[in-house]
Amino acid sequence: MLGIKKLFKKIIYKFRYFNEIRIFKNNQNVHQLPDIYHYWSNKYLLPKVQQFGFNNPDEFFYKYCIDSCNQHSDKAQINIISIGSGNGELEVNIAKKLIESNITNFIIECMDINANMQKRAMKLAVDHNVSSYLKTKLVDFNQWLPDKKYDLILANQSLHHVTELEHLFDAIYQSLTDDGKFLTSDMIGRNGHMRWPEALKKIRGFWQELPKQYTYNLPCKRYEKTYINHDCSSKSFEGIRAQDILPLLVDRFEFEMFLPFANIVTVFIDRKFGHNFDINNKFDTGFIDKVHQADEDAIMSGKVKPTQMLAVMSKLKPKNQLLIDPILTPEFCIRKPS
Repeated sequence: MLGIKKLFKKIIYKFRYFNEIRIFKNNQNVHQLPDIYHYWSNKYLLPKVQQFGFNNPDEFFYKYCIDSCNQHSDKAQINIISIGSGNGELEVNIAKKLIESNITNFIIECMDINANMQKRAMKLAVDHNVSSYLKTKLVDFNQWLPDKKYDLILANQSLHHVTELEHLFDAIYQSLTDDGKFLTSDMIGRNGHMRWPEALKKIRGFWQELPKQYTYNLPCKRYEKTYINHDCSSKSFEGIRAQDILPLLVDRFEFEMFLPFANIVTVFIDRKFGHNFDINNKFDTGFIDKVHQADEDAIMSGKVKPTQMLAVMSKLKPKNQLLIDPILTPEFCIRKPS
């Protein structure tokens, strides 16, 4: 019986693996978001991240990479690896920013399972004259066995695609230098990007306030009379173990910086339904404002937990832990399945 279960698990993994490759084979705009997302992020997320010295997730990576490389300026080579690097936009821009800051003693390894995306990454590196600073590493991060130490390990919206989180986090810990940093921007909500019951109840309450035209699911090409709590991991690795990311990180790493945010509001501003909202329509922006405030109140009270985070981690306990609010510690933001 155990052998049959293992075989079934392998078959399911392969099914998701090939579907993941297919989905991203020709996807050149992985992080593209609707206008209403940018309305929300500029109004509400921007003031939060600016408290930490950057304006957006990309600048978060630039800042900490530059700071860390400056601290290791005496090294002959600073080793950086990006886990799930995709099309390489972030990595190419990091290389450019480092060079602009007179930092040239670095190599960024771009690790991904998708050869098509890695080809695009290297073409982008050539186009921007940074190809000598980037290397590709065609590896499944679920099975990665590092062969060197890294000063910086990056994971930009990739951890929620990982099935073997324990293995990957152990590999990251072992390969990180004693004073190295692990930077991530990722999803930490329920598996498959579903909503836990307490958040789902609030979402469906707001759903009832919306006229039909706001309920059109663009990827699925359907109207949803009631918000469907869809499991995005049913056919791919999308959000496959999102709810396990934060607890496993807390068990293994020390958090130097932690910025959690958003839950309920993301349903209305993300790729599925965000295109239904017009940033020039007062009803639309007013609705998003109202949902955001309810979201913030619920997160601060602990009634719902944030679904996204920016974090800087290391092996060593920092002298000061940077938090957006003393309440919102990594431990507080864990949503236990029970």
